[in-house]
Amino acid sequence: MAADGRRPRVLLLTSGPLDGRQGADTQLATALAQTVPDTEFLWFGQQPRGLPIGQTSGRRLPIVSRHGVPDLPVRLQSAAVGALAARRADLVHVVMTIGSGFPSFSRLWPRLVGRRPVLHTVPGVMDPALLTRCRPLGPTVALSEVTAGALRAAGFHDVRIIRPLVRLDHWPRRPRPDTSPPTVLIVAHHDPEGGAEDAIKSAAVAARAGARFHPVLAVRARPGQNARLLEAGLRAHAENEGLYDIEILGHVPDMHGLIVSSDVLLFVPRALGGKADVPLTVLEALATGRPVILSDLPQFASLRDTVLRAPAGDCHRTGHLLRQLLERPWWWENLAERGRATVEDRFGPDRFRADYERLYQELLT
Repeated sequence: MAADGRRPRVLLLTSGPLDGRQGADTQLATALAQTVPDTEFLWFGQQPRGLPIGQTSGRRLPIVSRHGVPDLPVRLQSAAVGALAARRADLVHVVMTIGSGFPSFSRLWPRLVGRRPVLHTVPGVMDPALLTRCRPLGPTVALSEVTAGALRAAGFHDVRIIRPLVRLDHWPRRPRPDTSPPTVLIVAHHDPEGGAEDAIKSAAVAARAGARFHPVLAVRARPGQNARLLEAGLRAHAENEGLYDIEILGHVPDMHGLIVSSDVLLFVPRALGGKADVPLTVLEALATGRPVILSDLPQFASLRDTVLRAPAGDCHRTGHLLRQLLERPWWWENLAERGRATVEDRFGPDRFRADYERLYQELLT
């Protein structure tokens, strides 16, 4: 509670509007606005109005954005509007991936807001080399031990770990779809190590080994990337591998429906490239009861045997894991049950809410 007895006012500083195209930053900020009680949040909203985000606590700060993408004009607006709103806030909670612009931002922001307390949640790091050029904004929250260790090694002295939230009421466990052939949902990003080409090769290995399935690739372009050209390249790569029936999607407005209609999630990047340490799409698939196959990156170690993992870039191993999973219903059911239980135990709302409530109280007293 604020010193005058009212609810504390917390500015959620994100690189884009919460009701725009959802990424790790805005998904985490939205979870905070929906989950942490007795707090008046200030958060960025798209102007004209964007996507519905459900019930949130606090006040919407409009940002002009036609598509809700955190491109340069939107990021500049966020910084300007945020600097003004911070003067009315008791605490600034920055929810922002560390990318190429963050080192400059980390030096400029304290000059704009002075000694006002700041908390920074780091969903991901685009390039670990950036960390040595950053200044901590205040206490820092990481999503995994791996990123927490990298932050501490770079001079971030007060680093906590709070795992991301999955709204269990929004993601109930669902039975396996009764469709033939089964659907394999592939998620990736267009960066060179984003996993799209490796996932296509892995799916082709499974198909050549006799597995029958319908591959769906959901790959969203970053601002500045030519999505149409990149998708055409992936389609040509898939056809060269013998996957002629692959479905390639860009922005997916109904990710919930896509996950529920799928049988397996495949996410095999060689590097996360700024994606959340524990991608929310992975956790949502596990909550729904969908087995997940991942590349064996250190950020995923916390999921233990909840998921199947193969060495990054090992398309042969990944493909045969996919084939075996599709052909063994008992293994599918075992992983589906284990995944849901893990999300309930470690990524549910109670722990998330309690951890951030304690941290807010610490910074506001």
